[in-house]
Parts: sequence; structure tokens; C-alpha cells
Amino acid sequence: MSKTTGILRGILLIAALMVTACSLPASPAIGHPGWSTSAPNFGANVYTFTPDMPVSTIQATVDEVSSMQVNNQFGTQRYALLFEPGTYGSAATPLNFQVGYYTSVAGLGQNPGDVVINGSIDSYNQCIAGSCTALVNFWRSVSNLTINVTNPNAGCYFGEFWAVSQAAPLRRVQVNGQVTLFDYCTQPSFASGGFIADSQFATSQIISGSQQQWVTRNSNIDSWTNGVWNQVFSGVVGAPAQCFPGGACGGPYTTLATSPVTREEPYLYMDANGKYRVFVPAVQRDSSGASWAAGSTPGSSISIDNFFVAQPTDSAARINLALLLGKNLILAPGVYNLESAIIVPYPDTVVLGLGFPTLIPQNGNASMRVLSSRGVEVSGIIFDAGPQNSPVLLQAGTILSLLGDPGAAADPSAYQDVFFRIGGAEAGSATVSMIVNVNSAILDDVWAWRADHGTGVGWTVNTADTGLVVNGDNVTAYGLFVEHYQKYEVIWNGNNGTDIFLQNEMPYDPPSQAAWMESPGVNGWAAFKVANNVKNFKGYGLGSYSFFNQGVPIFAANAFEVPKTLPAGSMNDLLTIFLSTAGSGGIQNVINGTGGSSTIANPDTPVTVVSYP
Repeated sequence: MSKTTGILRGILLIAALMVTACSLPASPAIGHPGWSTSAPNFGANVYTFTPDMPVSTIQATVDEVSSMQVNNQFGTQRYALLFEPGTYGSAATPLNFQVGYYTSVAGLGQNPGDVVINGSIDSYNQCIAGSCTALVNFWRSVSNLTINVTNPNAGCYFGEFWAVSQAAPLRRVQVNGQVTLFDYCTQPSFASGGFIADSQFATSQIISGSQQQWVTRNSNIDSWTNGVWNQVFSGVVGAPAQCFPGGACGGPYTTLATSPVTREEPYLYMDANGKYRVFVPAVQRDSSGASWAAGSTPGSSISIDNFFVAQPTDSAARINLALLLGKNLILAPGVYNLESAIIVPYPDTVVLGLGFPTLIPQNGNASMRVLSSRGVEVSGIIFDAGPQNSPVLLQAGTILSLLGDPGAAADPSAYQDVFFRIGGAEAGSATVSMIVNVNSAILDDVWAWRADHGTGVGWTVNTADTGLVVNGDNVTAYGLFVEHYQKYEVIWNGNNGTDIFLQNEMPYDPPSQAAWMESPGVNGWAAFKVANNVKNFKGYGLGSYSFFNQGVPIFAANAFEVPKTLPAGSMNDLLTIFLSTAGSGGIQNVINGTGGSSTIANPDTPVTVVSYP
């Protein structure tokens, strides 16, 4: 069913409501005096800057947001900082600022070169009890702009610093100048993972430093140095050569020359007439390099008039009415307490979050159900678990979708920068965070996290079985970060799937071995389970780590379990690590009873399998 046909049916279903519903008035406008007046009403926490504003005014505003958000790990505030086309800062007066929690920074040009920041946009270590690391630098982003790195008076902080861990993507950025992905200015400077896509780094050296793992996709780089345990490159021009598990060749690098199928994240921009639109990049196959390296990104454009801009005060019913009437959806920054699921009914619908909007189900419901199997894109959203257990937080497709949609392969759905959280900010539980009942879907930067710190954390408190279940065939994933779930953390039931990069930590808190058994005689649960009936699956650069903190020995028999009948060389560059120099327990085998163990006998040391079977 086409989107147009579906809309007509939807209109018939709600004909009685049309008189009051068609206009769907926006929430009361909240302006920023003296700022851009051409922007749609995105609400109070979206700041739109123009190039004619004094740099001092912009600096004061971004610093104010930063001061609120840099240490606000579990707060409810959300912000988007948007820059209209033009140049900001100069060599004499650069624009330098930090990005804190729940803050997205984006240019509003058609291409990254349309917005130029002379300065730096940084993320630094947090210092807690004298230990300075980036291990909890989550939920922030920079996209669709150029940074000419300019900070001559920064001392140790010379260059572009992006010291982050999970849920902190860089997308569609051009960086001219040195980049470091860890903050070496304060110690011990640990960092734990990140994601770059569709970006270019010119006259730049990217220093990975202490980053334990990182995934970079479809980008252009000049130089990449260092690597700790797992660095993955897919379709990256200038990537280091394949070198896993490392040693004399450098590494540890997993390098794929091309990415099999990609769909870059939709983005907000202003056209030549100053009108706001959303650009939807086209599907690419067997590609490498940034989509805009040789010109504008291929794709299509949607007028902002075809979007419903939701505010946190809007009910799920009101949002669903807009979607049923055929609108696409932009979620303004904030926390949405949902009495029922948001339903995305039609193919080729775009659901785009600004400033990390956070969806929390209140009645044991899902937060979002996508009914179509074709062309839907969901991007830039946090899905929190609610006070009553939800069977699933985000469901992509229905069981009927698995019967097949002839248009899905040519027009795949994509889920980009979608992040899940069980506990941490508030008590919550959900059996599964995300279920993919869609063939040919693309998963691009997914962090599913059962919280190990914060509020509402405990083995019987923030309960969650599995982070991701993939039932569809031909699903491709880039950048899966799935941590601390209580059973299989990823279950892959579909055929012909591909996962490029996994970062996993097993649950820290099983109270006993008896409480954490896959089956009688099988210790623990594998982090990544490919179902026994799957005939073809490919994995590249997959890591699973253990740190059991309850003072009793806990073991997992395997980190990875896959059918032994998979074609030779299906699983590539696998590793496990015992994340401690003390304690007990660990992972007994890397995959299917092979690969050796990671325990106190070899702490902080990768145990690897280069190829299996």
C-alpha cells in the first residue's frame, strides 16, 4: 500500500474528526528576542543562530546551555543548537564551546560547507572523585557543518576534542585540523566507544588514543592513529589497512573497503529561499566515502509544511492523528510521557528528533510501533523504559511484514541514532528494547543500555531480557552498542544478516551463577545469539566484555553463539575482555566453545578469534 493510498484510507477513518483536527495547531510560540524569525516553532529549547548575530551573543548562549548540560547526565532538559547558513567566528574571535548531555548541534545548510564554524565544538572529560574520563559522555551530537579548528589560546586543549563514549555521533561534518577522540589533558583519560558517519577530515590527524572501540562508516580521513581493542572502518577512504588483532601491523583494525547498503540520516536544512525543509538521503550500495564528497548528497527533499512538529505536551493521540493524516513527524526537545504508543502507519514516513527527545511509556505500552516495512526512517530519539514493564519499546514492522514486501529491498527502512535506556534516569523495565520485524532494514548507530548506574538500578529493579531482536531477513547493522541485558543481549533470527561492529558489556550484577544460566549446564548467556536455523550471517569486529561486581564468581560459557553450519569465514575479528585487574569469573569461550577464556588470569587483554567457522 502506498503512502498516498494509506492516507486516503486514514482520512475516511477519521472523517468525523476532520473539523477539529485538520489544522493541528502548534503549541504556543516561544521566541528568542532578536533571533531568527524564519524558523518554525520548534519550542523554547531549540536555539537558531544567524551569521549576522554578534559572536559574543552566540558564545554567551552556547556557554549557558553548556554550563547546564555538561554535568546533567540524568536531567530532563533537552536542547538543539541550530546554525543557519553562513560563517561563525574568526581567527581573531573564534567560537569555541563544549557540548553537554542531551544537546544536538547542527548546521542548517544543504551541505556541510554551507555552515562554517571557525573555532571548535568539544566534549571533554568529566572528573569525578579525582578520576577524569569520558566513559559516561553520552547523548550528544554534531552534524552537517564544517569546523575550521581555531583555538590558539586553549593550551592543552589544542584541536577539536570529541572525547565521548556511546550515543554521541558525528555525522556529515567536515573538520579541518587536528581531531582527538579522547581527552589527554586530564587523567586517566579513558573513553569507551563512538560513531562517525558521512564525514570528511582534511589536513587532519585523528588521534583515537584511549578509545577502547570505535566505528567509522562512509567517511574520508587523512590519518588515523592508535587503537586499543576494536576499531572498525566500513567504506572509509583513507582507513588504515586491515590489522586484527594488531601487533606489528598496528591495529587493532577491522577494515571493509565498502559498506554493503547505507541510508544516511535525514536532516533539517534551509533552501535557497530561506524555507525550512528536511532532506532524505538516497540509498547507497557498495559505497565508500562521504555521500557529499563529490557534490550534494543524492536524495529527495520534503517541505517543513509536511511535518507535524510535536511538543512534549502533546499526547500520543494527537501525534497519531497527525501521522494518520499523512504528516511526517519532528519531535521537539523534551521528555514525552506517552499514555500509548506512537503509531507510524505509512511507508516513507520520516520521524526525526531534535535535541534527543525522550519517549517514556507510562502504561506498559510500547513507545513507538512502525506498521510499514518500507522506507520509514526513525532518527535521533531516546527510548526510556517506563514504570510498568513494556514487552517492547520500539517495534519496527509487524509479523505480517515478515511475509515480504517487494519494495522493501529497493526502499529500505532505516533506524539511525536510536538509543534505549532501562533505568538510570528513572526506574523502568522492558522485556525487549527493539524488535525488527522488517526485511532489508538498516540499523545505523544503536545503543541499547540497561543502566549500570543512576536511579532505579538493580538486578530485580531495571529488568530487561534483550536489547535487540532481529526477525527480518537481509538486515544490515552498523554500530551496535548493547550492554548489560539479563539474557541474550542480541538475538538474530533473520537470514542473510550483516552486523558491522558490536560493543557489548555483559550484565555487571547477576547475584549468583544460578540466577544467570542460559540452560542447565550452560553458564550465563551469550551476548550475541544467531538462531540455529539461520543459514547465512556475517559479522565483523564484534567485542564482548565482562565485569561481574557482586563479589561472587560468575561465568558466561560463550560470548557468541552461532550455527556451526554457517559458511566458512562468516564471523570475523571477534574478541572478549575481562574488564578488571581484580575479581573473578569471566567469559569461558569466545564463540561456540572456541577461542579461549578471558578471566583474572589475563585482565584487560583481548582474547581473539580472527575467523569462524
